Amino acid sequence: MWIDTHCHTKYSYDNWLEPVDLIRRAKWLGIDAVCITEHYSYEASEPVLQVGQDEGLLVLRGVEIATDRGHLLAYGVQDDGWNTWNRDNYLPMHEVIARINELGGLCVPAHPFRQVGLASLCAGILDLQGIAAVETHNGNNSVEDDRLAQSAAQLLGLPALGGSDCHKSAAVGRCATEFTDDIRCMADFIAAVRAGHCQAHYYPGYAAHGSARSALAG
Repeated sequence: MWIDTHCHTKYSYDNWLEPVDLIRRAKWLGIDAVCITEHYSYEASEPVLQVGQDEGLLVLRGVEIATDRGHLLAYGVQDDGWNTWNRDNYLPMHEVIARINELGGLCVPAHPFRQVGLASLCAGILDLQGIAAVETHNGNNSVEDDRLAQSAAQLLGLPALGGSDCHKSAAVGRCATEFTDDIRCMADFIAAVRAGHCQAHYYPGYAAHGSARSALAG
């Protein structure tokens, strides 16, 4: 089962991607589910649930959290009560991880080797406690960024997730996660990640459809 585990829509307020366009693109690529991880807020993604139901694609929800050491993908929260800091940026990473774990969720460093100023985790991931997996394949990363993340996941003995980090339709599905379990809800997702029943990839369906478009254009 293929899931794009890191997706954004217009509800992240840094792009214009309509949820219906994201979902239809994912279905066209053969992706089985998407996880919407809007910036700062879990509750922001609620409108996408109905779109998924209307279009016949499983929609899961998480949140991308901006901390003082980089971005975290958090899965398994139920609302925005996780955020006790009364701000959106530069939250204390260690405290955020502890908070999400306390709520029964799990944290995954997003694009950990992408350098975005001072708030970049990079090699600091090797000393990080309390994370459940590493995002090793990100659709907006360089190949080198992903290679370093893969090495870190191996050194830490953690599962790997792949997501497109899409902010526009054409980016959906560049990377995705293959699950060996049947995922029907977020509880299934969390159980599979904790069990290591997942693997990150550059999604083969994305490349295949790109080749098909090139052939038609030629």
